[in-house]
Amino acid sequence: MSRTPRTVKTTCPYCGVGCGVLATRHADGKVTVKGDPDHPANYGRLCSKGSALDETLSLDNRLLYPEIRGRRAVWDEALNLVAKKFTETIEKYGPDSVALYGSGQLLTEDYYVANKLMKGFIGTGNMDTNSRLCMASSVAGHKRAFGTDTVPGCYEDLEQADLLVLVGTNLAWCHPVLYQRIATAKEARPEMKVVVIDPRRTVTTDIADLHLPVAADGDAALFAGLLSACVSGGALDHDYISDHTDGFTEVRDRARDWTIDKVAKATGVSARDIATFYGWFVRTEKAVTIYSQGVNQSVAGTDKVNAIINCHLATGRIGSPGMGPFSVTGQPNAMGGREVGGLANMLAAHMDFASEDDRDRVRRFWDAPALAEKPGLKAVDMFRAIEEGQIKAVWIMATNPVDSLPEADRARAALAKCDFVVVSDIIAKTDTSEWAHVRLPAAGWGEKDGTVTNSERRISRQRAFLKLPEAAKPDWWIISEVAKRMGFGEAFDYRSPAEIFAEHAALSAFENNGQRDFDLSGLTGLDAKAYDELVPVQWPVREEGTKRLFGEGGYFTADGKARFVAVTPPEPVTPAPGQFVLNTGRVRDHWHTMTRTGKSARLSAHIAEPFAELHPEDALALGVTPASLVRLSNDNGSIIVRALLSDRQQRGSVFVPMHWTGQNAAQARVDTLVTAITDPFSGQPALKMSEARISPVTPAWYGFAVARQKPDLAGVDYWALATAESGLRIELAGLETPADWDAFVRNMFNIDADASLLSVHDSRANKHNFALFEDGEVVFALFIAPTPVPVSRQWAVGQIAEQHEDQTRARILAGRPGADMPDAGAIVCACYQVGINTIVEAVVGGGCANVDQIGAALKAGTNCGSCRAEIKGIIDANRLQAAE
Repeated sequence: MSRTPRTVKTTCPYCGVGCGVLATRHADGKVTVKGDPDHPANYGRLCSKGSALDETLSLDNRLLYPEIRGRRAVWDEALNLVAKKFTETIEKYGPDSVALYGSGQLLTEDYYVANKLMKGFIGTGNMDTNSRLCMASSVAGHKRAFGTDTVPGCYEDLEQADLLVLVGTNLAWCHPVLYQRIATAKEARPEMKVVVIDPRRTVTTDIADLHLPVAADGDAALFAGLLSACVSGGALDHDYISDHTDGFTEVRDRARDWTIDKVAKATGVSARDIATFYGWFVRTEKAVTIYSQGVNQSVAGTDKVNAIINCHLATGRIGSPGMGPFSVTGQPNAMGGREVGGLANMLAAHMDFASEDDRDRVRRFWDAPALAEKPGLKAVDMFRAIEEGQIKAVWIMATNPVDSLPEADRARAALAKCDFVVVSDIIAKTDTSEWAHVRLPAAGWGEKDGTVTNSERRISRQRAFLKLPEAAKPDWWIISEVAKRMGFGEAFDYRSPAEIFAEHAALSAFENNGQRDFDLSGLTGLDAKAYDELVPVQWPVREEGTKRLFGEGGYFTADGKARFVAVTPPEPVTPAPGQFVLNTGRVRDHWHTMTRTGKSARLSAHIAEPFAELHPEDALALGVTPASLVRLSNDNGSIIVRALLSDRQQRGSVFVPMHWTGQNAAQARVDTLVTAITDPFSGQPALKMSEARISPVTPAWYGFAVARQKPDLAGVDYWALATAESGLRIELAGLETPADWDAFVRNMFNIDADASLLSVHDSRANKHNFALFEDGEVVFALFIAPTPVPVSRQWAVGQIAEQHEDQTRARILAGRPGADMPDAGAIVCACYQVGINTIVEAVVGGGCANVDQIGAALKAGTNCGSCRAEIKGIIDANRLQAAE
């Protein structure tokens, strides 16, 4: 075996920024990662998640062999069963009785083959994807305005703009590398203006010159008013409107009523701040509006997208450097899935079911006489059809709908009733795979080969640098093998992803002649070597990649003109008395349902527990205290999470992150509460605008534990676990006090009766500490108190991997570090594991007066930069003490 480390250029598997990664596999099998300085998406930067990719590659909880009803099987048996069940179901009930639900985690080649099988050869449109939950409204808005699902600009525009408007997007946490590109540009050009439009004062607002805390769903009114301000302020580009657009008069006339005072009433934002924003936009030619889930995840998401686009069309600020509407995607290949028709209402290569010519073209190219003639069911409707028995067999790939769909308990109940459920995944146990009749082990990041497309239309290669573990296979291979067994062998006789990409590119170019936006004609005919060496490129690729579109018109409508879309802003969401607007989203260091990031102790250190972020005044009115537990409930269900009090939250609203599942928390699946109402145009659910009641939970006891292995938590009312170095950290609480604490703990941790369990009891104060050691190492330590346990989590976690003599065992049992064991405190910088106490000491005792000085002293904030806002807050809070 070669002793020379091998470095592979690949692409990060997290958000839609699409960062280039250099993955190096060393002679001992270890992998290290760093940003690719040559990749134009990130130029070497990585966020905390990307920087920790090497910590997520273990085979813990991996699905390594096919399984049929829980027993291990071989591939032939599993594939034959899937093909047989799907074929029999189709023969008995028709092609619309089966469905496939995919994911932006799939590579383009996987997606292409899946779409071809379902829409081309099975003959149903019932293939949808979890991109429906995040980007469908953007797709629908693009198609209404441009004729196609086209993002006009590129990342360079974010740095070249003089005004950046960020709407419903917490870039600092959700797209950190883009945020850092903007922060760097603003530092170089302080005159650049940044406006953040968001109900919450997220960390992204820390670089904002203006924050507009709109009421939920108030942004459509804000942009209707902006169009009116552009009309009255003389910002219209009359030549662009005349030459390249249609429908402006109706939109202009409808916008006239949206005065600043009316907008202020509809949004809850002060008239002065609205006027400031409008004035900046009217006077600033180079303006980019960046938007994401806060716009899309709404019953009016498509209209919001078109309200934004209307303002850019009216001013001609599109397709030129530093100008345009910019949708940023949430998943690594949400864009690639859209390219191949991964949404139920789309055909491959941006062709459309509504066009007879497009249907005929795809049918002839694939030689697929059974091509579906109509769109299939979108995600929410698909799972309703499963629940109602219309869909009898479903194949779920690389996603976890039992946690991520709205009314998630209904999705779980639907799968429980379904005749035949197949799950392809890398994870052995998820809340979704529990209901699978067949589980198929898929290749993961680092093992699979193909392409992804990021938010700026840039196609990049994901390359394998690890061997496939055990029986795991790439998704394209699994799909192709099922297709062959269903009788479609000739059309699915692929030997490599390079062959699939070549077909994908050829279809995009087939009878195109510049008439369709998605065109890879410049990449047709790539052989395996050229495909392997493919450098990042933006589509359309005719001879070379294209940075921007529509600066000179050229829209993909029948007359080549963009369409203004008249929208009626909805009434802002006003919760019923006693209810709160429930907003869901991401935290900084975790991804989706944590099947990958949850493996990293470093990523779990910053936020290790599900929470509800409440305004302190709301908490006071509810009787909720800091770090206590709260119950959120509505007619769909209830959850119990930790209370986080923050004045960044708007009164009357509550934020709960989406990441926690039944695998890592007792009752924290927030999408069980989200009502399954959808945008009428896109079918995207309103994941940020449900209502919920909040009430305090009063446990009889709270607990915190560190342990080498997961205990039996079946009898614990509240628990949440996270990965720690060499083990787990666990938060616990119970509604009733055990009659016998020693027996309760022995049962929970499965301790033999003769094992030497150390314990300290203060029954009067209801405090109980337990610890078990084996060969000088901690097996577990558990701390019980009547209020949230005051033990330093990071100190306790650090004891798992240490050797302990009698003295240090006593400290652990007491839950207190000694003077020789400084407590770093809660982790602020995940990249370098720097805690809050360390930062405070650098401010108070070390004289650090700004974030850069903290970075120089501790490295904190010098990698991805996502923690810089938090560090600044710590500095500000301790500045007075430092000056004494």
